[in-house]
Amino acid sequence: MSNMIIGRYVPGNSIIHRLDPRVKLILSISFIVLIFLANNWLGYVVLGLFTLVAVVSTKISLAVYLRGLKPVLWLIIFTIILQLFFSPAGHVYLAFGPFTVTDMGIINACYVFLRFVFIILMSTVLTLTTPPLALADALEYMMKPLLKIKFPVYELSLMLAIALRFVPTLMDETVKVMNAQRARGVDFASGSIIKRSKAIVPILIPLFVGSIQRAIDLGDAMEARGYQGGENRTKFRVLKWQRRDTVAVLIFVCVLVVLIATRFII
Repeated sequence: MSNMIIGRYVPGNSIIHRLDPRVKLILSISFIVLIFLANNWLGYVVLGLFTLVAVVSTKISLAVYLRGLKPVLWLIIFTIILQLFFSPAGHVYLAFGPFTVTDMGIINACYVFLRFVFIILMSTVLTLTTPPLALADALEYMMKPLLKIKFPVYELSLMLAIALRFVPTLMDETVKVMNAQRARGVDFASGSIIKRSKAIVPILIPLFVGSIQRAIDLGDAMEARGYQGGENRTKFRVLKWQRRDTVAVLIFVCVLVVLIATRFII
């Protein structure tokens, strides 16, 4: 749980930190779509260089990003195995029963691995360099056209801000509860699946109780302060588009053009 970095903001003064949250959110979503345009090794080299530059520009230790990969490492490995052993197309190197290892399977496994890593790293750049409230403001701004169809934009933005704010808190509380249970002799790492499942119950109950109590306290605090979401509500943080945001968009467009060009070069 301590490896979960979703919603954790690391204060800093890097160029990525100072970008408009709307730019970072739009570019992060666009990058995820852009990844699927790469269909050869040169395209993935371009994406890798772009991701590396973004990570280094945050001035945050690389160990933080590597720690963020650990919670999804088994999902990545499982997906790679599926691609590696269940891709019948291409030249067969090894075959045993329903499992076959082909050249296309190896290539697809490498591409899937890189896609996972790039997406996770860029998503981590977004969350580490953007405060949850600023991210919620950016999402609210992007969804404003939905107000014409009576979509609850302000309420959804508030829910996102609260969720991002309390995910790290929930993870920290989980670690504390597990350490307290270990001090009382509970073993989470051994025994059958049923025994391990039963050991989780003493963790879930205090977490649920604490989460419900926190939600009640937060609701009472918001009500006491007269909170009302809507168009007439003023904002303490005003989003402003600056020159560096334009430069970031232009750099991303250049990467897009180069990536499209690689599809025709190879």
